Amino acid sequence: MTIRSNPALDSLFLNGSLISQSTYHQAMNAALQVISERYANLERPFSGIKVEELTDRMAGLNVCPEAGRDLETSLAEVGRLIAAHSVAVHHPACAAHLHCPPLIASLAAEAVISAMNQSMDSWDQSPAATLLETQMIEWLCDLFQYSGQAEGVFTSGGTQSNLMGLLLARNHFVATRLDWDIQQHGLPPQMKDLRILCSADAHFTVQQSASLLGLGRNAVVPIKTDAAHRMSVDDLDRQLTRLQEQDLLPFALVGTAGTTDFGSIDPLPQLAERAAEQDMWFHVDAAYGGALALSQHHRHRLAGIQQADSISVDFHKLFYQPISCGAFLVKEGARFEAIRLNADYLNPEEDEEEGTPNLVGKSIQTTRRFDALKLFLSLQHLGRARFAQMIEGTLQTATEAARLIAADPQLEAINPSPELNAVVFRYRPQSPHENLSYEAWRDQLNQDIRQILLSEGKAVVARTKVEGASSLKLTLLNPRTTLDDVQAILEEVKQTGKRLEQTKGEGVQHVRYVGTASHYAELS
Repeated sequence: MTIRSNPALDSLFLNGSLISQSTYHQAMNAALQVISERYANLERPFSGIKVEELTDRMAGLNVCPEAGRDLETSLAEVGRLIAAHSVAVHHPACAAHLHCPPLIASLAAEAVISAMNQSMDSWDQSPAATLLETQMIEWLCDLFQYSGQAEGVFTSGGTQSNLMGLLLARNHFVATRLDWDIQQHGLPPQMKDLRILCSADAHFTVQQSASLLGLGRNAVVPIKTDAAHRMSVDDLDRQLTRLQEQDLLPFALVGTAGTTDFGSIDPLPQLAERAAEQDMWFHVDAAYGGALALSQHHRHRLAGIQQADSISVDFHKLFYQPISCGAFLVKEGARFEAIRLNADYLNPEEDEEEGTPNLVGKSIQTTRRFDALKLFLSLQHLGRARFAQMIEGTLQTATEAARLIAADPQLEAINPSPELNAVVFRYRPQSPHENLSYEAWRDQLNQDIRQILLSEGKAVVARTKVEGASSLKLTLLNPRTTLDDVQAILEEVKQTGKRLEQTKGEGVQHVRYVGTASHYAELS
């Protein structure tokens, strides 16, 4: 059978015609030029442009012109307005969030993914892609020492994975303990009594998931943490006793392998024991710390994770993948039945009977990108050993950075022995403020230091609060960031703090960045 396409549209869609492929090459080359000139070559982690100014510049954009225009012209405008004023995640002084520089191999994969545009919900939309994702999930299950009954699915990241973990936990508990089918009948009368336990430092998506699942945020019972910000098993026991006395129903225990602020890893073996004793679903949020499984030197920190009923792991953090890319793993693949539905047009029951794999039954998404390909190409290109070496290097840099901070009288180390690569600290006021207490003055200084460094484009540093006190944080994900780069950032923190103290926080001199990450000049 011969099918004729409309040649008038060949220059708009990728296909086998010469004009299509020529146009595609030109477009990709133009995009590469914009990225190279306007983004990859950025000398600062951020331009420092104010919200108002950038808003004004972009206000004139005609989002949908009546007639189209030259693609190169539009790309050039994207370069000027967007790329030039984006956060440079590859810059050593971009160290605020769990926001990684992506590997070149994964960027190449993104081009392939977008061109093929496979949809990961059904076999007939993604045949080879379905099999590769399945193989990648099998590899991940093996990496976390899951048995042959385990299954999983790629997700948009930890938020979706945590939601899926608690969704399956809720449905499993209600079905097995309350003899109730949520899919068929909705929420049971006992819903108000269900409880989720997690560390007080667990990711906010535990509460968000509880809200989305109809439990409410009050269903989450926060457990106190120890001095290293890990869940206290003693307080967990106290809370479990209290819940039992109140006839409440703890159905899920969430352990964290890498808290957002401190990178702390909860005592997973003890949590697994408590979960088994209380017949609770044990979910481990390893979105941050899961990458330690690649390292022979550090994987022991994840001991006990193989006992989890489900695991969240992100690849757009320490696996250096472009956003978004994560996975959700379940120790017993049959648990996915709690969310599986069949649609005649998509994944009919006959397909399952014939063994045709349709991944939509394991996801709360329908249309999904072929994100497994970028992780696959990255693993192929680097290999496990080099991946592990990069991760280990960032942990070492964080350890050395914490030592620098602890030894500096102008700074205060909040976690002098970081478990991963997040380093929390404060600037110490060197002189008092006549109208503020020491604590209030310290809080103001640290808040202003962070904002000034961002507005001057010198460094992108995170802010957080520890026991109510404003603090700064370096998240040292970037393997290219050296201790010299960290020293340069800390020096800027101190110099900015000094200037603020001299003006009592009322005004500072403008600082212009003039060179590499360790070369700054101050202008009055």
